[in-house]
Amino acid sequence: MTTIDIKQQPVARLEWEKVALVILLALALIAPSFVYPLFLVRILTFVLFASAYNLIFGYAGLLGFGHAAFFGLASYAVAQSAKTLPITPEIAILFGVFVSAAMGVVFGWLAIRRQGLYFAMITLALAQIVYFFFAQVEWAHGEDGIQSVPRGHFLGLIDLSDNMVMYYFVLGVFLIGFLFLLRVIASPYGEVLKAVRDNEARAISLGYDANAIKLIAFTISAGLAGLAGGLNALSFQLASLSDVHYLLSAEVILMVLIGGAATTIGPVLGAVVVVAMQNYFAPFGAWVLVFQGVIFVVCVLTMRNGIVGVIDMLAKAWVDKSGKAY
Repeated sequence: MTTIDIKQQPVARLEWEKVALVILLALALIAPSFVYPLFLVRILTFVLFASAYNLIFGYAGLLGFGHAAFFGLASYAVAQSAKTLPITPEIAILFGVFVSAAMGVVFGWLAIRRQGLYFAMITLALAQIVYFFFAQVEWAHGEDGIQSVPRGHFLGLIDLSDNMVMYYFVLGVFLIGFLFLLRVIASPYGEVLKAVRDNEARAISLGYDANAIKLIAFTISAGLAGLAGGLNALSFQLASLSDVHYLLSAEVILMVLIGGAATTIGPVLGAVVVVAMQNYFAPFGAWVLVFQGVIFVVCVLTMRNGIVGVIDMLAKAWVDKSGKAY
């Protein structure tokens, strides 16, 4: 298992993280009045994707390079089912989550038998199999992808064709997935998961099945990544090879590292930064990748704990200066 330097989180962080999450939720409710709804949808889907990956990376200590496989699997599953079957969008999304979670069980069962670099390479190899599968099968339409995916009617009643309505639908589903993830992390299982991350040998000596615990985390993470992929395909009415490309796996790692691993708000901040950068730097074309690389290097060298770590450091400095307890 990859060793990750994650220090004990101070109580003060938990407090400001909760406040920050409430503020971000309030902003999300009013943001469509000022920002293009589909841009906000992309942020929400990638925040959920990054948070899902953070479960295995930050809380389980597993560095995987193939999480785009689950995002893309659900993307294609939702797009194909919504386009060819007489089902409502929520059923299509549930189907996508099921497919991703099921594949997560298979991939996880194979990958967690190895640790460290071997685990990372196995996940990358499995993800590439998924990529080449969709590149070859006829119904996925290769480079063109599945286009003109119908958004349908939520519960058969609410028309999702309007971008504003679609945004609030995505926000609602996002909150369900994100709150579920927070509950998992705060549960007794979440504490055991962190114990396995910190000292697997000791956890095993206490009677815990470390592989089973990691497999559960991997499956949950895959399912939530699939939820993000399904929402993305339905919102943008497209499932393409970029959804299963290895660069997407690299991007989600970048999001978590920039924001801060093993924190609830870190992936949120990281996803916002990366998606905003891709959107506003789009006129520079392929140079966006160069900018991402530079930011990644700077973060690794100067912010080992990401944006959250910097905020913690500034908060501690301010508290020390003011003489208050931290």
